[in-house]
Amino acid sequence: MGYRGVKGFSHDQKELTGVLVTNLGTPDEPAPKALRRYLKEFLWDPRVVEVPRPIWWCILNGVILNIRPRRSAAAYKEVWTDQGSPLLLHTQAQTAALQERLHHRFGENIMIEFAMRYGNPSITSVIERMQQAGVRRLLVLPLYPQYSGATTASTFDAVAEDFRTRRWLPELRMVNHYHDEPDYIDALAASVEAHWKRHGRADRLLMSYHGIPKRYLLQGDPYFCECHKTSRLLAERLGLEPGSWMTTFQSRFGREEWLKPYTDETLKGFPQQGVKSVQVICPGFSADCLETIEEIGQENREYFMESGGERYEYIPALNAEPTHIDALEKLILKHLQGWDLSPADEGKKCQKLAQDQGAER
Repeated sequence: MGYRGVKGFSHDQKELTGVLVTNLGTPDEPAPKALRRYLKEFLWDPRVVEVPRPIWWCILNGVILNIRPRRSAAAYKEVWTDQGSPLLLHTQAQTAALQERLHHRFGENIMIEFAMRYGNPSITSVIERMQQAGVRRLLVLPLYPQYSGATTASTFDAVAEDFRTRRWLPELRMVNHYHDEPDYIDALAASVEAHWKRHGRADRLLMSYHGIPKRYLLQGDPYFCECHKTSRLLAERLGLEPGSWMTTFQSRFGREEWLKPYTDETLKGFPQQGVKSVQVICPGFSADCLETIEEIGQENREYFMESGGERYEYIPALNAEPTHIDALEKLILKHLQGWDLSPADEGKKCQKLAQDQGAER
């Protein structure tokens, strides 16, 4: 097989350090055709759905992709903005803010880009751009605070698969999780406190995370435990009393048991328990998206209010808030330690040695 190199490569190319920020992904537009393309890529990932491929191929292509794209497109239309997908816009803003911070520290010796695990811009296309620019050291930062095989490990799979066809591999580091980083917890706490200052407190603070099948936990996935640790640290940081907060899991799919308690069922039951007001935060989502804006902000609000609730408030994700960018910047700096980001004048020497062996550049 042929291996991909740098187009028009010159041996005096400046070596850069790269930071690749990644998130889950988004369809290109809120239309059934785009959703079918996006869902096919997403749901075919064996990290996401751990079902034998022949069986899952029949279910996915014979049933799900003939039904779900239209329903999902309608949901995406509810959250789509004039500028496009909320997740894409927030990820762009986060990357731009980090780029400004890191360029201020390291100048043009560092390159910061973002990619989506599913959809566009793809991980492969962005790594290609970074490789062409001369990135020789690459830090990958998946914006998943809590590790799961279905998210963080899937990102590693995509990076590793891309590297299989490259001639010159960059030195690689990857942030696996940051669920208990003090700066991340502080950013979450600052978000809750700012909401309290504007709106006051509710009877209950609900911390809702994206769910995964329970069997993933039983097979060793640490996601459930890391979510609970984030919740505990946030509750301690806020000084919350036991019983005034709770951890739940949302967005389940299919018929098998997922992590419990379920967010929707919990909210439906709150009013009968005397909980008439609730505030919901989603500490596992680094940016607002369909699952926070539509599912938590709209759908679950209806469940709660129709069951007898009186006041429901969603506390937005951290998005590109300065406290969040502070936390991500410190996380990146922590993982860049040991890499020399100062400019090195080795290019001309390398070029001369290569030209002595017959290279054109």
